[in-house]
Amino acid sequence: MIALVTGANRGIGREVARQLAAAGHTVFVTARSARAAAEAARALGPNARPLRLDVTSEADIDAVARDIDALDVLVNNAAITYDTWQRATTADLDVVRQAAETNLYGPWRLTQALLPLLRASAHPRVVNVSSEAASLTGMGGGTPAYSASKAALNALTRMLAGELRADGVLVNSVCPGWVATDMGGPGGRPVAEGAASVVWAATLPDDGPTGGFFRDGRPLPW
Repeated sequence: MIALVTGANRGIGREVARQLAAAGHTVFVTARSARAAAEAARALGPNARPLRLDVTSEADIDAVARDIDALDVLVNNAAITYDTWQRATTADLDVVRQAAETNLYGPWRLTQALLPLLRASAHPRVVNVSSEAASLTGMGGGTPAYSASKAALNALTRMLAGELRADGVLVNSVCPGWVATDMGGPGGRPVAEGAASVVWAATLPDDGPTGGFFRDGRPLPW
């Protein structure tokens, strides 16, 4: 299996890449900095391959689509702006737009660009790393840029799953939970546990679910 993980130089993305590589899969480890991607790939071992990729750059996305010739799994993990300091009533909409560029439009563009490779795979999977903060069922106030962009990512998951079902591409959203990373802060559960949720969706059997929202393999409310 060949996988590509965005934002894989640290946090959940790096651990997802590590777990996939440790299981024997070839993993493209991407980061906005070529140096960061190379350092992470070197640390993750011989199954890791570095790629520079800023998901907000159409040129970077086009280059990645040209540079790789096979892909089975796309993990859209890169995300920014957990804006705990904002409220929807007073939010800086420039911050919201910036978050959407990375958290929504980046995964959307990248998935579109890599669809020819995914359609050519015998076992194609797309995993959108989301958050329970995107669940409309439990949504309240706060973190408007992050919550709105992740809720939109969940909507994209549903649309892609519906459109790609006939091609055998399984598309799911995964909430890794509150994880002790640079974004999540201290007090969360171990990174390995959150990453395992993502790896579960990346390695689903062909008759596995599609168009779902999961944590630890169990459905979450939309």
